[in-house]
Amino acid sequence: MAEIDLSKVLDKAWADKSLPEIMAAPVSALKGVSDRQGDLLEEAFRIKTVADLADLKFARWAQALAALDAAK
Repeated sequence: MAEIDLSKVLDKAWADKSLPEIMAAPVSALKGVSDRQGDLLEEAFRIKTVADLADLKFARWAQALAALDAAK
């Protein structure tokens, strides 16, 4: 099972929320993502939530390519 220190990846206001709440949260709940950047993600890719970002096919493709590169 994967583990993550939520205080390192979430804005302080979201660190104590449940996983379903975090997945439904705006992307600005992620540490380092501003409201403006969240707006730009929505404008460019229709991403509104953390779940939307996780499901972004371009991010999945890039992760797969990075994994292939690391495995060589």
